[in-house]
This record gives sequence, structure tokens and C-alpha cells, in this order.
Amino acid sequence: MLDLDENFWTHRYQQGNTGWDMGSVSPPIYQYLCQIENKSLRVLVAGAGNAYEVAAAWDLGFQNVFLLDISPVPIQNFLKKHPEFPASQVFQEDFFLHQGRYDLILEQTFFCALNPELRKAYAEKMHELLVPGGKLVGVLFNRQFPFQGPPFGGSEEEYRALFQKRFELVAFEPCLNSIPQRAGFELWINLQKSKG
Repeated sequence: MLDLDENFWTHRYQQGNTGWDMGSVSPPIYQYLCQIENKSLRVLVAGAGNAYEVAAAWDLGFQNVFLLDISPVPIQNFLKKHPEFPASQVFQEDFFLHQGRYDLILEQTFFCALNPELRKAYAEKMHELLVPGGKLVGVLFNRQFPFQGPPFGGSEEEYRALFQKRFELVAFEPCLNSIPQRAGFELWINLQKSKG
């Protein structure tokens, strides 16, 4: 298994080997953000890459949106494009070492970028970072890939077994507004941490 560390991802960005990058915000995530009235929520985009979701949330009025990525390259690119964005809301670090409390965490190609052996740890860390009643929302690939990842695929059955131990599955269904290249291959998830 590849060592998917900071050097690996920085090299991918430097080589322009970023096939996961859509060049814009994920439509299902954008439409979800547009429906949220409370713009004071603390929002984290983990494994944000070029952080189109961060920029979209900021433009929609979410002042407490935070960017996290392990590689400095996409972070530097983002800050050059968005000099108005607070540097104090940007974290260049390993997700599993991050400390914070969030109302909402957005998932867009981060889960599939991790070594599948870390999926249980991912679910546990997301649960830890969310406040009671907080949500993990976004898209997951509902397919296997015919090559060595990343990205790493999976199935709805596998994901349900992983998340239902820790979250209420508010939504866990085929995504109906994916980009054409991903149509039929994405699941829309809305997972809520218990309020109790």
C-alpha cells in the first residue's frame, strides 16, 4: 500500500496529477449549502485540496468555514486566489491530528483518498470533531475502481456498516445531481451525531 503522506500529495499537485479535481464546487454540496439559513455554523472541509467548497461557503456568507489539507500546495493556491480569506481558518496538517469542534463537516473526495484501512479511524475522528447534533455531509463513490487507488472505491453496504454505529443516517441515497462524469456512481450522505 502506498504511503499517502504529505510528500505523496504534494508531488501529485506539483505534477498536476489531480484527476479528482473537478475545477469547481461539487453541485450537490453547493445546493446543500444554499439551503442552510444559519450562516454562523462552524464548517470544516477536510482534505479540501483546492478548496472550491470552502470558497463557495465563504461566498455564501459562512464566515466560520475552515480549510484543512495535508499538502501546502493547494493551500497556497487557494490563498493566492482568495487573499481575503482568513489565514487563521486554514490548517495544513494531518486530519487525524486535527483538534476542533464543528457543526458541519463537508466530505468531497477526502474519504476516497485515504487508505481504506483508515476508514474506521476516519469515522471515529469525524464523530470526535462534530458537536452533538453536528453533521457529516457530502458524497462518496459508490463503485470500485479498476486500478490501484487513490481514489479507493467501495459500496453502499460497506459504508452503511461503517457509519451506522456512530451516526444517524439522515440521508444515505444515490446522488441525483452529480456532475455527468460521476452520475450513478455517487452516494449522497447526511450523517448526524447524536444530540445526547
